[in-house]
Amino acid sequence: MARTTLSVRRLLAAGLTVVATAAAALVATAGPAAAATTPGIDVSHYQGSINWTSVRNAGIQFAFIKATEGTSVKDSAFNANYVNAYNAGVIRGAYHFARPNISAGSTQASYLASNGGAWSADSRTLPAALDLEANPYSGGYCYGKTTSGMRTWIQDFLNTYKSRTSRYAVIYTTTSWWNQCTGSWTAPWANHPLWIARWSSTVGTLPAGAPFWSFWQYTSSGSVSGISGAVDRNYWNGDRTRLIALANNT
Repeated sequence: MARTTLSVRRLLAAGLTVVATAAAALVATAGPAAAATTPGIDVSHYQGSINWTSVRNAGIQFAFIKATEGTSVKDSAFNANYVNAYNAGVIRGAYHFARPNISAGSTQASYLASNGGAWSADSRTLPAALDLEANPYSGGYCYGKTTSGMRTWIQDFLNTYKSRTSRYAVIYTTTSWWNQCTGSWTAPWANHPLWIARWSSTVGTLPAGAPFWSFWQYTSSGSVSGISGAVDRNYWNGDRTRLIALANNT
């Protein structure tokens, strides 16, 4: 999803307390039988200049927008996209492309939180997403980490993001990457919404332990008015009312 280069990406992709109860309810907003009724996209600078009013008028209701990568890259189009999407009435969230082999999870979570990944209860800001996928650089498919090492890195990121923003981050991944690189780790799905990537007509098998998906990226070659060229298309597993509930943590 990070589109480090477009060609590389296409190749790589082939109750205890009231607060805890509310958080669990948000993750469980929509079960497997719920219709995927809310359309969305995810974008970065690779989409160029976007007419967000046209995007919203085309029926797109939410967008994940690339904010950061590693600890030194802020997407050049993030500021414009994040503000203009909000002004057009699109519910939006930031996403961070993980580089687990270059710095600690806590470091990268703090970088995200300080560079676009903050959160406010304004009905249009989703918790940010952690993008975990095949390594497009050198260092191996799983960034050179053991499954226990990857679990530690991810948990470090999630804990730090939660402490910085009060929100549980969304996790974007594929079933194959997750099961291989984390050793079929099941713990995060108790609180963290799953954003599954599978470019197909069906969502398929979910990562180990995930009871359902919250977001589904179903194609990388979508078309939307207001965007020149291909764009990733997504579904939210529920209606707009429930998506706003996730945005507002209610």
